[in-house]
Amino acid sequence: MSKRSGGGAIRIAVVATFAVRRAGLESIIRSHPELHLAGSFGTLASLVSFARSTELDVIVIDSDSIHDLLRERTSDAAIVLLAEVSDARSIARLLRSGVRAILSRESAADDVLSAIYAAYDGLVLLSTATADSLAGVFGDQLAEVDDELSEEITSRETEVLRMLAEGLVNKDIAARLGISEHTVKFHISSILDKLGASTRTEAVTLGIRRGLIPI
Repeated sequence: MSKRSGGGAIRIAVVATFAVRRAGLESIIRSHPELHLAGSFGTLASLVSFARSTELDVIVIDSDSIHDLLRERTSDAAIVLLAEVSDARSIARLLRSGVRAILSRESAADDVLSAIYAAYDGLVLLSTATADSLAGVFGDQLAEVDDELSEEITSRETEVLRMLAEGLVNKDIAARLGISEHTVKFHISSILDKLGASTRTEAVTLGIRRGLIPI
């Protein structure tokens, strides 16, 4: 997945079967300057040729055509899927095919935004119902994976953690990294969760103990 250079906008394509839902997704993206709507389509088939000739970071898909999505890998872009998927095997296959977020169609605009940022940063975001479906089948395996991932702090999160240690506020961190304050908040939340910290100060203390922050 391509990363922005110089803080450029995240390039996004939208696919939604119904015009009203497509317009809603377009509105969410257009209302945030760090996001760029590169294209909008009514079918996955319409997206395919466009994706082959256009560099995209994230594709937001509102569709029940799960089988088409599994069969046709549209591009290297991360996929945010808005659909009701309850079958654990289908969920697992979708995640292997490039889907990085699966949300309910009734998700709020803020949830869609969080999914876009998470997918862009290489993270996986699932609705509670989707996660529960996976846990019901792969519970033991997921627990082992979760134990491993919970300790892993990404390089970007390490940067944010070190800036917290410098006393920088979200706005300053966003400016220095060329990202949005929303993305900064997402990183901080992930850092607190991975370190098991309840405050920024505690996260910095734990970061120092683990050697993530040079003294």
